[in-house]
Amino acid sequence: MRSALGALLLMCAGAHASEVPLRFAIADGWAMPLVQLENGVPTQGILHDMMTSLATQSGVPAQFNVMPRTRIQSAMEHGEVDVRCYAAQSWLPNQSGDYIWSIPLFFQRDLLISTASNPEAVVPESMPRQSIGTVLGYTYPTLQPLFDDNRLQREDARNQEQVLEKLIAGRYRYAVSNQWTLDWFNQRLSLDQQLQGVAVLQEQNVGCFVRNAPEVPVQRVLRTLLRMKMSGEIDDIIRLYTGAGEPPVDSVPVLP
Repeated sequence: MRSALGALLLMCAGAHASEVPLRFAIADGWAMPLVQLENGVPTQGILHDMMTSLATQSGVPAQFNVMPRTRIQSAMEHGEVDVRCYAAQSWLPNQSGDYIWSIPLFFQRDLLISTASNPEAVVPESMPRQSIGTVLGYTYPTLQPLFDDNRLQREDARNQEQVLEKLIAGRYRYAVSNQWTLDWFNQRLSLDQQLQGVAVLQEQNVGCFVRNAPEVPVQRVLRTLLRMKMSGEIDDIIRLYTGAGEPPVDSVPVLP
């Protein structure tokens, strides 16, 4: 898949040379299988491959802008990036600016996880006061009231993989992870060491939104995303990294 995408990009490089690039926001807190960052440059992963294909099919080069998640919305508002993916409107209650959302493209499941030595299911509201492994800048709506009341405390790491490494190292008993990253991380561990989900915190459909500006090919991008989802291309990319696809587009509720 990666080599095929690379060949397609090379063939289109000449045609795209004079085009204004489509600028994608990449959160530096993402980890595989979403994105692999090497020296601050995305090189592979579900979102990298999808964004690369989206730009190519939209007839423009892709430009990846890696930044802290807390900076992404400001960058969108100031016209520094054009497209943000793997997001939901419920995560951005105070969003300002003119944007158009895509259809749902992915399904995210956030889990409270623990080590193999502590695999029992838990109810977060009943947990004793303690630190929870979290990613800097990420929001966790289910746990936020517990953070606000100081019943649980965040212990932030820079990215999702570091959160899981600190859990393995015993820095805390519980952490939060999305299902894809948990499964990817567990591949490196023996069965008796693999991290376990102990509570489902949130399940949500997520997509992309595009800055609605004259210099951005908004409708072309949205039509391309729709075609990629309905054709099964996005499912194929997901399957490449996870072994499992996503529900068909007509079975996924529209983003609110």
